[in-house]
Amino acid sequence: MEKIRIQGPCRLEGSVRVSGAKNAVLPEMAATLLMDGPIRLTNVPAVRDVLTMARVLRHLGMRQVVLHDDVLRIEPGDAAEPDAPYELVKTMRASVLVLGPLLARRGQARVSLPGGCAIGTRPVDLHLAALRRMGATIEIEHGYMVASCPRLRGAEIRFEVPTVTGTENIMMAATLAEGRTVLSNCAREPEIEDLAGFLNACGAHVSGAGSETIVIEGVDRLQGTEHRVMPDRIEAGTFLMAAAATGSRVTVDGCPAGLLGAALDTLRACGLVIDEQGDALTIDRQGELRAADITTEPYPGFPTDLQAQYMAVMTQARGPARISETIFENRMMHVGELCRMGARIELDGQIAIVHGPTPLSGAPVMASDLRASASLIVAGLAAHGETIVDRAYHIDRGYERVETKFHTLGARIERLS
Repeated sequence: MEKIRIQGPCRLEGSVRVSGAKNAVLPEMAATLLMDGPIRLTNVPAVRDVLTMARVLRHLGMRQVVLHDDVLRIEPGDAAEPDAPYELVKTMRASVLVLGPLLARRGQARVSLPGGCAIGTRPVDLHLAALRRMGATIEIEHGYMVASCPRLRGAEIRFEVPTVTGTENIMMAATLAEGRTVLSNCAREPEIEDLAGFLNACGAHVSGAGSETIVIEGVDRLQGTEHRVMPDRIEAGTFLMAAAATGSRVTVDGCPAGLLGAALDTLRACGLVIDEQGDALTIDRQGELRAADITTEPYPGFPTDLQAQYMAVMTQARGPARISETIFENRMMHVGELCRMGARIELDGQIAIVHGPTPLSGAPVMASDLRASASLIVAGLAAHGETIVDRAYHIDRGYERVETKFHTLGARIERLS
């Protein structure tokens, strides 16, 4: 099992370019199941989840799914059985995104209940309730969602709570449904806007993405197109957090500041200087790092996907920082590993109080999920001595060439087989 070794402390310097967003390209890959013609996606990151979704699409009958450099070419083929088995989707919760497109295009689907990071339950009940309102018959049989409907019908659907994958799944399904679908209480993440832009380029009629209400006018068919995937705001935020924790000056290139509003506001409240020049963000720590409280919230609030990395930063800040996690109920598993490195953190359920600044020391630590692994790398860069992060496959799910990118910034980091 691969590991990542870091010799700290490291002062980072230079510029790093952000890859395309994993959380945008995965639903766009699922959406290709709706298309009649070939699709070309650019700015695609070569991460494990993308490769897993490629295998799912090949299994579902796509003739060509080829990633070369950052270009992904997908060509529809003869429809195979609309079946996404557990063996293919067990490592990736985003696999549920094929349910809506399969049902809309082929009239039936059999998709395994998804797996993925153990950060808490992400029930698919909201997806299933919405599809049933559109006329689908769905049963859970032996761990599979088995759905059928000759053609979905437009409906008015209000999500009980905002759900990113639920909004994406039903938005995709509605593009080929009969009539109008109105989704309310939608998630507002930028990745949903990117998906809507892709669908519209293929001939869909989607309006309102990025707001709480999305309207989709169903069409009979969608054609292929070319689309550039948006930048990964979470990767950008991770590099900014690493610079903050190590007192470094780093430029993160290719990510507009608007995608990181709440995170940038928080870092500035901690005393960091962030200069915005086009799509480039330069962060510099001048003087003492101050603690600041956060509460994770749906977009445009502070993202849950940056909570763990921010906690690593707060170990180096003056004063107590209260970090409240409201999105996932089991997303504090990195606390114990940070404490192994010398952090002083009180944990009460979903609230962590970080007392800093605390000198961190390198230690063997274990990644429990994708973002926890990123937080341990951030901590390792700030720590004195050798840190070895076990289960590196977690970071590979969502970060492209993470050790190479940090190495170009001057970090003493390498991968161990």
